[in-house]
Amino acid sequence: MTPEPPTTRSPADVVRSLHRATADHDLDRIVAHFAADYVLDDPIRPDRSFRGAEQVRRNWAGILAGMPDLAVDERRLVADGATVWTEIVLSGHRSDGSEQVLRGVMIFHVEGGVIDSGTFYLAPVVRDSIDADAAVRTVISGLRP
Repeated sequence: MTPEPPTTRSPADVVRSLHRATADHDLDRIVAHFAADYVLDDPIRPDRSFRGAEQVRRNWAGILAGMPDLAVDERRLVADGATVWTEIVLSGHRSDGSEQVLRGVMIFHVEGGVIDSGTFYLAPVVRDSIDADAAVRTVISGLRP
């Protein structure tokens, strides 16, 4: 069976294919999902925003090397035309054996069978024993609980 050309895949299929490439730890397949001039917007940490698939390659090369047991858990995926929202959990262990879990939402725009932009709301899971009341006090006071 001949594989279908990437441009005929739906935006949701492109993002699901990216998740499979990530789960397979296949760096070349991961990068192939992104346009050469891909733009990432990280509104929570704007200094981490970037442009270019080469930065995608550097990022994923480092992640895959630093977390060789990386696992991908796609929790939800919703497409609205060319825009795909996905909730994801990335988990694994660092070289020192400590667990790392990243969780959040990624919003991708897919054009011509590749991802040309993304907005990430993805961050490490933190267990800091601060309950909801203390967290609200922290937000409104600017102080640690």
